Amino acid sequence: MSNLDESGLKRDLHLRHMVMIAISGTIGTGLFLTSGKTVATAGPLGALLAYVVIGTWLVFVCQAIGEIATLLPLPGAFTAWGGRVFDEAFSFQMTWMYFINWALTIPAELSASSLIVSFWLGPDSSFPTWVVPVIIIVALVLINLLGVKVYGEIEYWFSILKVVTIVVFIICGILVDSGAVGGHTYGVENWHIAGAPFKGGFRAFLSVLVSVGFAYGGTELSGVTAAESRNPHKHVPKAVNTVLVRIAFFYILSIFFLACIVPNDDPRLLNADGTVVNAPFTIVFLQAGMKGGASYMNAVIFTSVVSAANSDFYVATRMLMSLSRNGWAPAIVGKTNSRGVPVVAVMITTAFSCIALVMIYAGASTVFDWLVSIIGSLIFLIWVCILFLHFRFRMCWKAQGHTPDQLPYQSWGYPYGHYLATVIGVCCVVASFYLSIDSKPNAAAFPLGAEDPAYKTARNHWAQGLLGAWFPWLLATTLFVSYKMIKGTKIVDPAQADLDTGRWVPPPVDPNRQHKVSAWKKLLSKFM
Repeated sequence: MSNLDESGLKRDLHLRHMVMIAISGTIGTGLFLTSGKTVATAGPLGALLAYVVIGTWLVFVCQAIGEIATLLPLPGAFTAWGGRVFDEAFSFQMTWMYFINWALTIPAELSASSLIVSFWLGPDSSFPTWVVPVIIIVALVLINLLGVKVYGEIEYWFSILKVVTIVVFIICGILVDSGAVGGHTYGVENWHIAGAPFKGGFRAFLSVLVSVGFAYGGTELSGVTAAESRNPHKHVPKAVNTVLVRIAFFYILSIFFLACIVPNDDPRLLNADGTVVNAPFTIVFLQAGMKGGASYMNAVIFTSVVSAANSDFYVATRMLMSLSRNGWAPAIVGKTNSRGVPVVAVMITTAFSCIALVMIYAGASTVFDWLVSIIGSLIFLIWVCILFLHFRFRMCWKAQGHTPDQLPYQSWGYPYGHYLATVIGVCCVVASFYLSIDSKPNAAAFPLGAEDPAYKTARNHWAQGLLGAWFPWLLATTLFVSYKMIKGTKIVDPAQADLDTGRWVPPPVDPNRQHKVSAWKKLLSKFM
């Protein structure tokens, strides 16, 4: 019996896939490659606070996703909700913006792969690093053409590898920090050196928020995968409810021990030469005296890049399919084959992936920094939109005579937690706007004026921040206003909002087929 649903997608994702895909979306290139720069810029406490603040915002974003995606597991997920509860123009801009986000993230991940491989090759190697992204692109195309079941299985095992590595890192961090390994007791001594714990003050703290957002980006994937889950009522809540534990354990603890062991003025944190040997996780392994630690960490970072690119590729194809199904892209883009794969969407995403090959010639490390700035701001835009749509959804749900108890899953912390998350989100966006305008360097303040290398570096950083802060919001506004003027769309009346089409109805449970769950599995499910 086929499990192809009315949208042409296959519901082939199991609970273990959903949970581990959510984990895979949060543990990736951002944490492994950008966390060191965050500590070097904002200091140990500044970096830790940045991860706590953005993590708090993200917890309630995922709760909002879980509530709506459980009720309406639509292709396109939250990008499709705008037309249901607010305005079709809002859904149009959000779907395009989310596609652009992942279309840019894929080249960022692939360009990072060329940097990672250069660690093994050495500075004098003549090996063409563009070969690595080509191999990865071919692998991504094959995986996504084989169907969502293969994608889910591969992401499951990639995620296990990354989780094991984080656990090993935290254990290693405890042993090194306490002096049990390495012969030196660090404690929190690096929190009291010059510049710590708040290096650069409040301004530096604000400046790292976008890169932290990039590190957290992808957590919302559980909403997108809901359309291909076998049981959204069971799987989506399980996936979103693990977010708080993952943020606290994987991110906060990792950053804490990193900041304890590696001083914020260590030049290796800045990853200035673009090699992964200077990545923060690698430094801790090396200081632990673990032979081969650098190569092991490098290999894990490489697999995390492949895993993240695989998830990015999957989401980008689903966004294109959603655009097609809504009439915002050619109809052929949304057609699926017998495996439930949108083949044309895969081809278009492949073309975007090849941008990475051009980026390598422009300087992979430099372009990666530019993309982090843009993508981080795009993620902020998406999260703010998700919270707004959740407030609108609750308004529509109430206007139609429903109560929260009738929802298959209720987001906890509503409404006050969501108010807090909205305030955090708005403040982060305003801060990025302010810094982009106020941080323009003055050439007269540098010894060599406009020709001073330090001035050129500062100017490039300012340009990155300016483009990253304003590009997503200007483009989103243009898309929304243009569509609204051309199509003449109206804001949806809450009482008339369509909250029924696309609902997933769970099949009846056969009491004779109930499976007994062992005690240890029940205990494990509390944490997973």
